[in-house]
Amino acid sequence: MILRESHPVADLFPMLPADELADLAADITERGLLQPVVLDGDGRVLDGRNRVAACEMAGVEPEFVTYDGDDPDGYALAVNIQRRNLTKGQTAIIAARACKETLQATRKVGQSLGMSAQRITQANVVLEFAPDLADAVAAGATGLDKAYEVARQRKTAADSVESQLARLRAEDPELADKVVEGELTLPGAWAEQKERAAEEDRQRLVATHLLCQHLVTVAQMAGGDIAQRYDPAKSLPGRAITRQVLDDAMTAVEEIARVWKERELP
Repeated sequence: MILRESHPVADLFPMLPADELADLAADITERGLLQPVVLDGDGRVLDGRNRVAACEMAGVEPEFVTYDGDDPDGYALAVNIQRRNLTKGQTAIIAARACKETLQATRKVGQSLGMSAQRITQANVVLEFAPDLADAVAAGATGLDKAYEVARQRKTAADSVESQLARLRAEDPELADKVVEGELTLPGAWAEQKERAAEEDRQRLVATHLLCQHLVTVAQMAGGDIAQRYDPAKSLPGRAITRQVLDDAMTAVEEIARVWKERELP
């Protein structure tokens, strides 16, 4: 017997349990194959994977017919759902997988199955954020509502992480890159960013107090004769004023003036 490849949409449906497949094989042995296996134009099974497997167990050559419609994807989805005793949750998760497989719109698939697009959308959330639960939903071992709640919580957490990462990138791109590259955890990066911000604030405080203390004092010397009274012999140790010191001081004042202009400070 030649094994047949299955259509991708047909493959979305779980096979029968071993005991039910054995029962089907026994029935085929006794009464023959009552319904032929439906193939697409490429010879892939659209409907009847379990019948093919049961015929192989029974040693019976299955009968095949070829689907002649123009929507093999939709046919495989609809006929397999009709043939199975599936819950709404199972149907929704299989429909969501079919949308991804065939690139059909959720609303269109939902309408063809008589199912709300919202239910398929919930299944899509499970596929994206709780894929480890999707097979259990498809098999009927876990309800879609329960899986969706887990997926929704994971989605909320993921959205929060993405939001925090985006904010971190805006504040400190270097730390954000380290998180993306796995060198830092997001909480660790925020802790380091907090330390950096605290150090930056400390340095701003020191710089501000330094400028306020010394620049204001220098400004108060304007128009007086303090420079005329300067006596190098009486200067503080290591604090003598030289022409180089004066040049550096003038450069510093010019730089301060430039910054004030750029920042439009009064």
